[in-house]
Amino acid sequence: MGNNILIVAEERDGNLRKVSYELVTIALDMAKQLGGSVEAIVMGNNVGKCAESLAKTGISKVYLADDAGMANLVPELVTSILADAIAKAQAAVVLFPSTGLGKELGARVAARLDLGLVADCIGFKVDGGTLVLKRPIYAGKAIATVKAKALPVMASIRPNVFPPAAEGASGVAVEKLALPTVNARSQVVEKVKKEAVAVDLSEAKVVVSGGRGAKNAEGFEAIRQLANTLGAAVGASRAAVDAGWIDYSTQVGQTGKTVAPSLYIALGISGAIQHLAGMSSSKVIVASTKTRTPRFSK
Repeated sequence: MGNNILIVAEERDGNLRKVSYELVTIALDMAKQLGGSVEAIVMGNNVGKCAESLAKTGISKVYLADDAGMANLVPELVTSILADAIAKAQAAVVLFPSTGLGKELGARVAARLDLGLVADCIGFKVDGGTLVLKRPIYAGKAIATVKAKALPVMASIRPNVFPPAAEGASGVAVEKLALPTVNARSQVVEKVKKEAVAVDLSEAKVVVSGGRGAKNAEGFEAIRQLANTLGAAVGASRAAVDAGWIDYSTQVGQTGKTVAPSLYIALGISGAIQHLAGMSSSKVIVASTKTRTPRFSK
């Protein structure tokens, strides 16, 4: 096994998610300290353009698993593909996005290959050739420093912590992978899309969240209006979700999504530890716990 780093990119609706480019940033920095190169893998159906985009970010190689059978990422098939790609890349470090899909695949691959997995990382350093990672614990109240006993090791990286890499370098080779034969015991039967939102919550630079202090669904409409005015994503506390004022997909917290925007505006949220676990990595936090039903305008 060499000192190379393998990025597991994530595609959605024909485009790479922003966190995929953020993984490039951390991987390139990590590779300078470990002395290896950075490679990436893109998986899906008709995702050749995604691979070409990633190939222009300054990395050394992109592996492409592109097939009609990959339209739905069956976990067992994808796990086999990733296990083969890790061996092919001679990866000492494998980086996943800390998203719903990344968390599932990271756990599966770690179990398949018997590798350590450090989840939801927000920082790293290389100490004497050994990788040291930082991750929040105790709902974000403390930062754990985790030292890998040996390489290879796997890690998932929290979105919005590192700046995304930009295209600009000369394109590198894109190597298409043959899909292994897998007798999967599960399959994706149906995909149900939520109502389209203007700004993705997990990748937003600004998030406006509302809680019990919004009083009712009408009060939450004002929060949506403020978010639209700011070009922000809409978030919510569990209390607002349980009350039926907004969909569960917007919940921020220990049992919802983890966000790390540049600006987090909390309106009518008490600040319970469970909610703090999902947003404490925000760069700037503005909170108003007593929220009426304001009227916002541009």
